Amino acid sequence: MYDLVEPIGLVPYFADESDEALMALGLRNPWDAYFAGRAAPFGRSVPAEVVHAVFYNFAPGEVARHIPRVWELTTPEAALAARERGCVAGMRRILGELADDPRVGRAADGLLKAATSAPAGGRALYAALRTVPVPDEPVARLWHAATLLREHRGDGHTVALLAEGIGGTEAHVLHALSIDLPAEKFGRVWHLPAAQLDAVIDGMRARGLVGSDGWLTSDGRAAKERVESLTDQLAEAPYAALAPAELAALVADLEPISAKFRATFPM
Repeated sequence: MYDLVEPIGLVPYFADESDEALMALGLRNPWDAYFAGRAAPFGRSVPAEVVHAVFYNFAPGEVARHIPRVWELTTPEAALAARERGCVAGMRRILGELADDPRVGRAADGLLKAATSAPAGGRALYAALRTVPVPDEPVARLWHAATLLREHRGDGHTVALLAEGIGGTEAHVLHALSIDLPAEKFGRVWHLPAAQLDAVIDGMRARGLVGSDGWLTSDGRAAKERVESLTDQLAEAPYAALAPAELAALVADLEPISAKFRATFPM
């Protein structure tokens, strides 16, 4: 299900229409659009420190460069509407004629049933998004359901990282090294000052996760595998709401839809 849902959940981050719709509200740059769109379910009164804690994997100070400034430029309600509008436009461009296929509506309904069935306890971002009204239009419903499931999984991923004692910036280093990419070349941390990134890696080396050669040790790879395994386990709950036949039908409807996004996005 991750392979089928994740490509749809990535629309706000890889379809230009989402950023364009948000920046048309007066936001300054794509990172403004990111934080306004993703943090909007919390409303304007939640401070940067709370958003930082919930998002988990941003370096210190990165959230505060955008929250609460974005709420001086627009409102959470406008950001939510613009994000949905932009994502639907991007999805329609990518899906083409498939956007109006009955499979989209069926997939949206099945995915939404799963996405709204899981307990929200301990999942702050998922719970916040559950308070957002569900759109009526099928493409919008499909995107909304996929976003709910992506944030549900993301909240569980944070739990898994915390269980392993992996910090937010460390999570990026762990992932980069697990795919044999030097941390300083990974997109989410390459911009950090070298001394700051080196300190993160040194801390992981001191715990036996990174070796003297700069790559993951066997303990580091085992920690990564445990994080991913627990993340998968914690992401199962929504699909328990679907009978086997419903799940099979959902998979069949999602496969051609997800294939369109996988062919478009750099996954």
